[in-house]
Amino acid sequence: MGDTGELKQLPLKNLHESAGARFGGFAGWSMPITYPAGVMKEHLHTREHAGLFDISHMRLFDVAGPDAEGVLARACPLDPGQLSTGQSKLTLLLNEAAGILDDLIVTRLGADRFKVVANAGNADSDEAHLRALAKGHDCTIAPLDRVFLALQGPESEAVLKACGIDLSHLYFMQGFEPRDGWFTSRSGYTGEDGFELALPAADAGQLAEKLLADERVMWIGLAARDSLRLEAGLCLHGQDIGPDTTPVDAALLWAIPKELRDGGPYVGSQALVAARAAGAARKRVGLMPEGRQPVRAGTPLVDANGAAAGQITSGGFGPSAGAPVAMGYVATDLIKSEAELFAEVRGNRIPVRIHSLPFTPHRYRKG
Repeated sequence: MGDTGELKQLPLKNLHESAGARFGGFAGWSMPITYPAGVMKEHLHTREHAGLFDISHMRLFDVAGPDAEGVLARACPLDPGQLSTGQSKLTLLLNEAAGILDDLIVTRLGADRFKVVANAGNADSDEAHLRALAKGHDCTIAPLDRVFLALQGPESEAVLKACGIDLSHLYFMQGFEPRDGWFTSRSGYTGEDGFELALPAADAGQLAEKLLADERVMWIGLAARDSLRLEAGLCLHGQDIGPDTTPVDAALLWAIPKELRDGGPYVGSQALVAARAAGAARKRVGLMPEGRQPVRAGTPLVDANGAAAGQITSGGFGPSAGAPVAMGYVATDLIKSEAELFAEVRGNRIPVRIHSLPFTPHRYRKG
């Protein structure tokens, strides 16, 4: 994870230090990787109760103005006009080759105002990209200085209610501003029901301490966040998706409205149409190794003859699945032929089989 000396520090760093966090570098930030309970307990606690994550490395933007809809429709394969107030949507920021620059969540907050959540490692380039597209239009791109917390797990709603924050009216992928400077949505990165809350630093420490006073809540680090999202089959940008993968390769066409898959005003539309017509030479799939040894990102995949078959992009042990789990890209013809696949780990070949995603069922609260 690297030296933390030159990294950005979280506003709630002192709370994490007092909780015994072990820090490491991630996307330019010094982040809590684990707490004394350890990754296995943190992971299972989130699945069973409520886990509190500090995700302040993520960046929020206000995109506002009479031309905001048009700018977002140009930036992403998204029809912002179809979003009702309070509705959130996962979408993709594409380049001209239909490569994935980032995955975003866009929430409509009003007639001409949207909240956009971007990944930490891409925040600056996303901002520059959006500003370039907004140039000459009546639309402002404003990064927000907020602490961003995620409370995830089946007891999240009840915990927040006990703290005086009743979000029971929200369903999965709905968001709003409960008070000035706050933004919350029913969403997350674990496959569980839960919420993400962005709020000013002055309010955040008090809320975090209030939540942690509830025995159902514990801090969860980046390591468990990774194992939770992997079990849920959710992509990590920079590993599972990136500028060299299209939504066709990445099996993310579901995130694009059907009417926009055949073209639209967005950057990369012609390349996406061409990629769909050509079909994917490789596809992102779930993979389950045989035995108990996890296979890690970057591990090559081969067929029975030792010929290159693909690569693991995310891998580890799935505490809830009770087995090693992974995601990666496999040549489409090998997927169709159900060929035998092997992960090459330090000279050994570990059999792996394609497994449907997610590895653990999503438990979102849908309307």
